[in-house]
Amino acid sequence: MMQISNPRICIIGAGLAGLTSAKSLQGEGLNFTILEATEYFGGTWRYEPRVGNYDNGLPIFSSMYKHLRTNLPKPTMELKGFPIPEDMPSYPTWEMYYEYLKNYVKHFDLERYIKYQHHVIGISRAGNAWKVKHKYLPSGEVYVDEFDYVIIGTGHFSVPKRPNIKGEELFKGTIIHSHNYREPEPYRGRNVMIVGAGPSGVDITLDVATVAKTVYHSHHSKINFSKTKFPKNYIVKPDIKEFNETGASFVNGTYENVDDVIYCTGYLFNYSFCDNSTGLTLRPKTVTPLHKFIVNINQPTMLFVGLIEKACLVTALDAQSRYVAALIKGKFALPSRDEMMKEWQMAVDKCVEKGRSLDNLHFLAESEDEYYEELTKESGIERVPPVLSKIRSADMLSKENLYTYRNYSYKVIDNNTFERTLEVDTDSNNIEQTM
Repeated sequence: MMQISNPRICIIGAGLAGLTSAKSLQGEGLNFTILEATEYFGGTWRYEPRVGNYDNGLPIFSSMYKHLRTNLPKPTMELKGFPIPEDMPSYPTWEMYYEYLKNYVKHFDLERYIKYQHHVIGISRAGNAWKVKHKYLPSGEVYVDEFDYVIIGTGHFSVPKRPNIKGEELFKGTIIHSHNYREPEPYRGRNVMIVGAGPSGVDITLDVATVAKTVYHSHHSKINFSKTKFPKNYIVKPDIKEFNETGASFVNGTYENVDDVIYCTGYLFNYSFCDNSTGLTLRPKTVTPLHKFIVNINQPTMLFVGLIEKACLVTALDAQSRYVAALIKGKFALPSRDEMMKEWQMAVDKCVEKGRSLDNLHFLAESEDEYYEELTKESGIERVPPVLSKIRSADMLSKENLYTYRNYSYKVIDNNTFERTLEVDTDSNNIEQTM
């Protein structure tokens, strides 16, 4: 890939991935433009009480709900070069974290790069440039601008992944996806079924249980919740077999009447604005082929930030943004296309060998710290300290009790060690341990 002096750079999206990319590019003295479809920065971290569409017809992207607190402790949520305030709780609310983002944007003067209400509707490769087609929503005017690099930071928590369950069309109650869940009050005194036990599934289940008559939690998760003392109105159920007018039957032969259903079944990737000239294969849960989950191997001047799952997402996209900035600045060279394709194929083969669906291809999981090491080895960026992946592992174990895991406070001692303190404990004195 030839080094381009004074490259024209476009960042798609002013959420967390776009903002960290902006700060990293700025740090390398590079100029860029951010195209943001909404009137705000912050992406999913900005709570939007409305659901459906904005007045201009654009779908509401944010999936934030009113009572959300982070499900990872604050050392893993900190952006490089901008410490999280010491007085912020270990697991802050979305309001607290969004305030932190606002201060981050102000401190690094990032808003001046953002063009709001510019909705990207097409990206194509023409000659040696990227043609980015975007609509200015207030006027409807369409622009096509050329760039040398495109950084895609649009996230993947906006397009609902819904199950296809027999009889759903017969059901007379309400069915929504967690993307459109905002607060529990509409479910007061009702029989509600939550489907799925990922982070939002367990969070929303406990939220709704505070007001519902009964909460049926349908899932097949193997996560150990054995230490969680669920409320009396909570009933765990297996997968749904089919719906009828008034409820659902389950694969174990049982049946329940329910008033409302909330699918907490995850999200799909949506990069439909990328046409065939990008050289990508776009599937509902994969984008291929990507080097290090970042570089479009067929067109290496197209870069993705934040396209990973099962990780300290803030930490990961911050590292990816520094990798991207170092690449564009010319601080390192990518491996050859053949080498990148060979490495990518090995990742695919590894996924298959583990018996996993290719929908899991973007998971870091137990390989998270190894991934950060690889980014540093290739690009020379500062290494993400191993302690952050260790904190994530400790946090995952604490989630056996969904009501108390946020009572732990984590303090980084050095790059490999942290201290964990039980801040709130009704059964014993506070516990401290160094890991």
